[in-house]
Amino acid sequence: MGAKSIEGRMTAAREDGVVVFHIGMRINSFAAVRSWWPVAMAMGPMLAELTRDPDSGLLGYRSLLGGPREVHLVQYWESREKLLAYAAAPDRNHRSAWSAFNRRLREGKGKVGFWHETYVVPAGAHESIYMNMPPSGLAQATGVVPVARRGDRAADRLRIS
Repeated sequence: MGAKSIEGRMTAAREDGVVVFHIGMRINSFAAVRSWWPVAMAMGPMLAELTRDPDSGLLGYRSLLGGPREVHLVQYWESREKLLAYAAAPDRNHRSAWSAFNRRLREGKGKVGFWHETYVVPAGAHESIYMNMPPSGLAQATGVVPVARRGDRAADRLRIS
């Protein structure tokens, strides 16, 4: 049945800055299993590796389907530095997966697509509200607190100076 809803108005517990990283793949040719299957399977070991390491900087993630052809992952990171350190670390799963993916992308001639976007969000520049919801998104990654603790209006919770 899933996580239990929390009654009332809540907001994500994180007050510090956060990095939101979106990554996705699109299957352009279902018949080209050799092109897209390894790409689809590469993310699981990376997420397992990051989840086992509390110092990795990954706060949490959420998988989404973008129709029958697309898979989309939203990741929440402590900092840009930790995200980039993981991506560049030669002894972590990302480097070898990225190399193999690039090879398949070139050989596959458009049979699988890939994209990512990175948003560095400073403290005070993010706001959230969850009403009668289980923890979701950033709140699932960092925990929840009552909205009133940060202000009842979105403008109160967005403290951009």
